[in-house]
Amino acid sequence: MAFFPVDAYKQVKAIADPAADWQSRLWDDFVLDVHAAHRLLGPDARAARLVTMLVAGSRAAWITPGVCDNSIGYWHVAESRVVYKLHGVVRSFGVASLISWRGVWYVVHFGGVVRPAVGMVDAPETGPGAPGPQAGC
Repeated sequence: MAFFPVDAYKQVKAIADPAADWQSRLWDDFVLDVHAAHRLLGPDARAARLVTMLVAGSRAAWITPGVCDNSIGYWHVAESRVVYKLHGVVRSFGVASLISWRGVWYVVHFGGVVRPAVGMVDAPETGPGAPGPQAGC
């Protein structure tokens, strides 16, 4: 899984300057969220191991052109979960929004879609948790 590329975002969004929006909103928020996730894992973050990514692909929603300021349609899944193990304990946190672009799933919003300008970790918990309800763009 990777972060949604700017060139794809420019093709998807029907807004005045999609590259600037990608940089100032999507990418900058993603960087803040990655730092927040590192803080969550603590000083032994390098010892954490990915167990799985829980994605409720069967609940993916088609976002039609014109919705969410997009010029073309795409598949969207909200509230997936990163499941990891640290010091023998399984833990997880959410990934707010994934979209499929040409058959590959990408992170679009990591910690939150509508949010303050701070790093966020979505719904951290002990155990794998469960993918949340599907909503949003």
